Amino acid sequence: MDAVLRIERSVQAYPWTRGNFSDALSSGYLCLVEEAACEIRGFAVLMPGVEEAEVLNIAVAHAHQRKGLGRVMLSDMLAMASKMNWLRVFLEVRASNEGAIALYHAAGFTQVGVRRAYYRRADGREDALVMGCYLTGEKNG
Repeated sequence: MDAVLRIERSVQAYPWTRGNFSDALSSGYLCLVEEAACEIRGFAVLMPGVEEAEVLNIAVAHAHQRKGLGRVMLSDMLAMASKMNWLRVFLEVRASNEGAIALYHAAGFTQVGVRRAYYRRADGREDALVMGCYLTGEKNG
């Protein structure tokens, strides 16, 4: 947990707390850790729903960003969701996070909505793009 918290705190201006991660684990959310050479390099959290799931958090340590780890973890999360026979996966992303948005588009996600002023920022609030991806071969969105 400490390694995951270090990553979260280093990459997020408003990070999850230890309690958020503990709640995710105790609630039975699917949690993935990307590890190599005894070093945790990233993590992802997937919340199950009724026939669908939501990616709640995905992060890669600064030293390992831009090396494809986010893409691998997202792909692994989608594979887990598919094995559970869920139909669709959703996520929210900061409207300003162009790199993540490009990653999600490449993985088959499309924008399905906007949550106005969803995220905190130092200078106020920022919109979240709501994105969805069908896992059954249906039209995305």
